[in-house]
Amino acid sequence: MKRLFLLLMIVTLSYAFIQSKNILSISAGVAIFLFGMLSLEEGFRFFTGGLLDKFLKAFTNRVYKSIIFGAITTTLMQSSGLVAVIAISFISAGLIGLTQGIGIVLGANIGTTTGAWLIAGYGLKISLATYAMPMLVFGTIFIFQSNQKLKGFGYVLTGLGFAFLGIAYMKEGFDAFKETIDLTKYAIVGFHGTLIFVAIGIIATIIMQSSHASLVLILTALSASQITYENAIALTIGANMGTTITAIIGAIGASLEGKKLAGAHCIVNLTTGILVIGLVPQSIQLIELTAPYLGINPNDFALKIALYHTYFNLLCVALFAPLISKVSYLLDTVFKKPAREESITDDVLYLNDLALDFPDTAQAVLFKETKHLYNNVFEIIAKGMSITKEDIISGMEIEDMIKLRHQALRVDMELFYENRIKNIYGKIINFAVMAQGRFSEDANIKLIPIKNANIKIIEAFKASKHMQKNMIHYLESDNEYIKEEYNHIRKNLIKLLRNMQLIINASEEDVAILLLSKIKLDIQKYDIAANKSLDNLIRTNKITFAMATSLMNDTTYAYTISSELSEVAHTLFVHEDSTLKEGREALLLNENEVNEITHPPEKRNAS
Repeated sequence: MKRLFLLLMIVTLSYAFIQSKNILSISAGVAIFLFGMLSLEEGFRFFTGGLLDKFLKAFTNRVYKSIIFGAITTTLMQSSGLVAVIAISFISAGLIGLTQGIGIVLGANIGTTTGAWLIAGYGLKISLATYAMPMLVFGTIFIFQSNQKLKGFGYVLTGLGFAFLGIAYMKEGFDAFKETIDLTKYAIVGFHGTLIFVAIGIIATIIMQSSHASLVLILTALSASQITYENAIALTIGANMGTTITAIIGAIGASLEGKKLAGAHCIVNLTTGILVIGLVPQSIQLIELTAPYLGINPNDFALKIALYHTYFNLLCVALFAPLISKVSYLLDTVFKKPAREESITDDVLYLNDLALDFPDTAQAVLFKETKHLYNNVFEIIAKGMSITKEDIISGMEIEDMIKLRHQALRVDMELFYENRIKNIYGKIINFAVMAQGRFSEDANIKLIPIKNANIKIIEAFKASKHMQKNMIHYLESDNEYIKEEYNHIRKNLIKLLRNMQLIINASEEDVAILLLSKIKLDIQKYDIAANKSLDNLIRTNKITFAMATSLMNDTTYAYTISSELSEVAHTLFVHEDSTLKEGREALLLNENEVNEITHPPEKRNAS
């Protein structure tokens, strides 16, 4: 269906171009302008990485701040679509909340009005093509630089250059129409005409996926007297309603929270549009009444449309700013998270294509998905020791837990891996590799440790799988000595997993740092004690050689589980907030310090 529509559009446009050079000029102007907008968005993406997380949290913790943030960023970027996509990305990654996102959308509606004022006030009254040419030349030079900031600046310059050039082509095309045809003959007055032109505005914006492009088209046509003032207002209403398509498309790959924001965008713009459709005559009266106070010439209809566009978006904010919490509640009710069935299969919860747009969102979802993978591995490692996850996170004493779970728990670890680990792990690594290919070296410094943490989590799982067979066998053994040794392995791993959970849930940094240091000490102490115990059992013939070999191997596997998971905790905890990394690293015990504690000088000399 899409291909058929595309083919039909190409054939129709080709026929129109053959029939009229003016249509070709206008269409080329629209195409060049849209390409300029894409370049402008691409340029600003070079400046968003790394700072957006902190910037958004600092400037969106209140509703009015969210609105101001949306207005300022849209004014600077001249793309409400990009700001909406940023908001959806950060909501999907859990970096900001839904109410903050709705505030940003409201602010973006205000910010987008500045573009209409600039085009109506200057773009249609001066030769923009004159300024476009040097922008394109210098912009292209900067694009080919290796420095990311210069490259981004180059995209911004070329974006503006193409946008200016597109406006010039559109203006030229509509001006040329005056000599051959008067499009105002097709004007439709009254409420019926308003509905038709609102629909045209919606369709045009959906096709072009840019309300900016629609507004430029409206303003250039109006300045060339090819549409009436009343129809231009109706088209403006349609453009504002149609701009919601950008948010909807942006939410396709987003999480449930991202979809809620797209829904909020639709509610805001569509509701306001429906309310003002029947008030076009009153809107014209309001503009005529207020325009003189702003110094707008009575015959400058382009500036009057810019004023109407501003009124429309201010009305959006006035109507919905007090209702943000209610809109958020409505969306939470409508977009309910489906009840997750307890199934043997599992999939990623946080990874989405939209998160790959910005380093901050990519890092955030990768971090959350890594925790999700760890929780699954945590569960199967516990079962591999014939212990449940619930036992470990409970307040039960470890000795009581061992007595309670004295019988072997048989679980198919290979099946668990296929259903609960493999798919998630593969998608995490794929996402991390894709993210590394998109972002700068500075951004990758934050992403690589998270990817490596996932590898360590899987290594811990593999060690647990290798240990499980003997664990089941010797927990049911008649030899009390070997059973006691395997219970000792269980006790140490239970303690490790408990401390891991405390670190993950720790709200105070000092607590987590102390727990990390304790884990490192426990690993070293247990390794030393296990070797001594094994030597003693072999010398006293309390276990067979086969038992000794199994115990030796499984002690190594237990050490691998402990060391890999301690590295995971260390990596993720320090990585979570890089601004505190240096201070945290200084507080954590390093390898030499651990050796000093576990191997005091007098003991080393004695040995």
